[in-house]
Amino acid sequence: MTSELFSPLQIRGVQLKNRIVASPMWQYSGDNGAPTATHTVTLGGFAEGGAGLVFQEGTSVDRKARGTISDLGIWNDAMVPHFARLVDVITSGGAVPGIQLLHCGRKARRNPPWAAHEPNPPASEDWQLLAPSPFASGLPGSEVPREMTSRDISDAIDGWINTARRADEAGYEVLEIHAAHGYLIHTFLSPLTNHRTDRYGGSPENRSRLLVEIVDGIRTVWPDRKPLFVRVSSVDAEWSIEQTIELVRLLQMHGVDVIDCSSGGLTGKPDFGGAPSGYGYQVPYSERIRTETSVKTMAVGYIVHAEQANDIIANGQADLVALGRELLHNPKWPIDAARKLGVEDPYAFAPNRISHWLRKRDNSFEGFLPSTDRPVV
Repeated sequence: MTSELFSPLQIRGVQLKNRIVASPMWQYSGDNGAPTATHTVTLGGFAEGGAGLVFQEGTSVDRKARGTISDLGIWNDAMVPHFARLVDVITSGGAVPGIQLLHCGRKARRNPPWAAHEPNPPASEDWQLLAPSPFASGLPGSEVPREMTSRDISDAIDGWINTARRADEAGYEVLEIHAAHGYLIHTFLSPLTNHRTDRYGGSPENRSRLLVEIVDGIRTVWPDRKPLFVRVSSVDAEWSIEQTIELVRLLQMHGVDVIDCSSGGLTGKPDFGGAPSGYGYQVPYSERIRTETSVKTMAVGYIVHAEQANDIIANGQADLVALGRELLHNPKWPIDAARKLGVEDPYAFAPNRISHWLRKRDNSFEGFLPSTDRPVV
């Protein structure tokens, strides 16, 4: 039996062996921006578990763009070898290595979630928050950011371009721009947080300018054969799916290949546009964007069950499904899903050494792999 979820997908010059993506998830375990053993174990596990594309967590384009002091970042050339080793781990696990780049803007300089209410190190004078306009994020202990100057904007764009170049040098095959969840680019896009009167504020065209210039700049250093994704908040406070569709049409003309369809995050409490946050709650956004723009989309958000994920692909609601917490629960979710869907050789998606062991084990202990599905509610 074949499965749409386990069908390959070609995007530019990169082929994914299936439609399952390990979503970028912060691990708060970096060492002055560099990856550690935690990243090796986690991302390597996702790759060996059978995901077609494994994204590294949001990686900062500047030292002062980090959300916390434990975030990853590639802000100078000396850091490239550290990330190249992580790329090798993902690739040897049988997955395509992807990287998400971001600038946290007014959400920078925070503590990790378990220490959200503690004072933020380092001192503010050493790590100034930047935003299009001086409005605080609403997060616990949030401060009013400094409104960016033209030079600040130019430096930020250069940071994105240089980081994309380093990502290519490190060997990443897919790059995603994080333009959602209240981080820097998102605050430029939204009329709630962008009250500028220069060429980066006012009209939708002007508010989109920063993202478009970043996309264009990255495309000058990111090889044409490599795909470019953009994560968007499809709906949010005073932002509709119709506005996202217009933005996606613009991005399509500038070389963006896939839209990662998330939502919310601009204000202190996410606004999901009235959609309930149940299983697959963001899939309708992915489906509509895909249908109305013909751009490939990636669905994310409470995608839990094998049949659920397969139906999303089979019904044309998305081209890819990204899993987060479910892969944390079970890094071998793709192999388990292949078994549940009746794929002829469910272990073909794992590296040879693992697939050989699993086949041998399964022949000896039929049904040994437990079901991880939880009841659908």
